[in-house]
Amino acid sequence: MRRAFTLIEVLVVIGIVVILIGLVLPALSTLAEGGRSAECQSNLRQLASASQAYVTLNKERFAPAVLMFAPTAGSGVRTLSWDLDTAPGRAALAGSITRHLDSPSRVQQCPSWTGNDPAGDPFTGYNYNTTFIGAEGRFPQVGPGGAILDGWSNVRLGLASAQCRNTQAAVLGDAGWAGGTNKYMRAPMNTVEGDLLMVCAGAQAFRHLGCSHVARLDGSVHGVCTSCSGTLSTPQALADVMGHPANGFLSEDDVAYDPR
Repeated sequence: MRRAFTLIEVLVVIGIVVILIGLVLPALSTLAEGGRSAECQSNLRQLASASQAYVTLNKERFAPAVLMFAPTAGSGVRTLSWDLDTAPGRAALAGSITRHLDSPSRVQQCPSWTGNDPAGDPFTGYNYNTTFIGAEGRFPQVGPGGAILDGWSNVRLGLASAQCRNTQAAVLGDAGWAGGTNKYMRAPMNTVEGDLLMVCAGAQAFRHLGCSHVARLDGSVHGVCTSCSGTLSTPQALADVMGHPANGFLSEDDVAYDPR
């Protein structure tokens, strides 16, 4: 006669299977994130190359991080950012840097960021160093005689390529703050912004197994695995705005950002 399994034997087998599943699933999750991490690094290398293509074609100046153009009748304000060119009533177009990519819609999207909203101004999961490198035009202002001045009229220019001696300075990277992601990488010492909360909202996301990818001026891409809080940050700003330590700066001061 064939002996059936006892209840204890069945429970032991189930317990072993559960333990094995518990060991395998994290490994599979880590393996999947490793694939997304490699794709993210490839994207950032292509974006860094595209930023250099802009420099070559535009008098050795880096691409503007953002410019606001004067509104035309019934169309609202056009916003030209490094990643997207948006205006009310039409689909988003490639921006100052991404227009130099062969496949901008794919390359500019971090595979580990899934919060994109295609109905509005899509956030791609990447940001661009606007404190030092990218120009930043403000919202259109009223000039002499009531004329509307667009972003080029009151732009804060970034550095020229000849001024950039620190080739390890960050140009682009994984973006993150407490509210999700952002477009504009800001250095922690509040060098030009004059707004600490804005600076903390321009942090980096350490979403790739605790590390954040950074494309540098020399075109290389590296992982930074220490989420810095920034010398000037307050506990409230870190908790409510930045969402530290899931998001953070690449260095405590501006050393990782300043290419001079």
